[in-house]
Amino acid sequence: MSLVRYAEVAKLIDHALLLPNLDRQALEAGLSLARRYDVASVCILPYYVGRAREALRESSVLTSTTVGFPHGATSTRAKLSEAESALDDGAEELDMLVNVSQILSGEWDAVRSEVAQVVALVHARKRKLKLIFENAYLDESHKRTLCRLAGDLDVDWVKTSTGFGPSGATLSDVTLMRGATPAHVAVKAAESVRDLETVLTLRPFVTRIGTSHTRTILDEWRRRIELPPLSERAEAPAREPGMY
Repeated sequence: MSLVRYAEVAKLIDHALLLPNLDRQALEAGLSLARRYDVASVCILPYYVGRAREALRESSVLTSTTVGFPHGATSTRAKLSEAESALDDGAEELDMLVNVSQILSGEWDAVRSEVAQVVALVHARKRKLKLIFENAYLDESHKRTLCRLAGDLDVDWVKTSTGFGPSGATLSDVTLMRGATPAHVAVKAAESVRDLETVLTLRPFVTRIGTSHTRTILDEWRRRIELPPLSERAEAPAREPGMY
């Protein structure tokens, strides 16, 4: 029973390995940590997707990466190329940032067209897409419109933030997104999720949480449900400074 309960939290987590200064040793340590804690996925730097897929192949941990990251301002053509490259390398889920500039300019037709094209590409490959809003730059009407758009286009998740914006997930944004998005679209909270209490607060509204505080969160969860600690190994810090 404890193992089932452990998975209820562990399988919420997308372990973030997205800082540009993570070297190969840090990336490998992060992959090892993710396997050991049996999280949902590792969201890794795009160039390392092939290696991540290989490293995670014998586990239940999925390989994910980013598209149009971290600003969302690349062209649709570039996002499609990034997505195709990541899928070719073995990515099973993609986290793509919307074009915030176009949203703030009221260019909703362009936003819809771009998301529709990337969704079509990803779903044709039988993979999944998370659409990042970067809520810190948006007002409520923008968020609600994006939620409706995501539902119309069958996006798999709507996601709060990148971890590179001025702020991250808030309970108010998460509840707004859950309430404004059709039931077939899931919600992911990312950035500012650093402890178990925040995870448990968000859990009723989300199916994924992006964080680099994975070890801190899951060690506390294991203590909470009276599971023995996992054996110590040389691997990435519990938190990657400056990220999520």
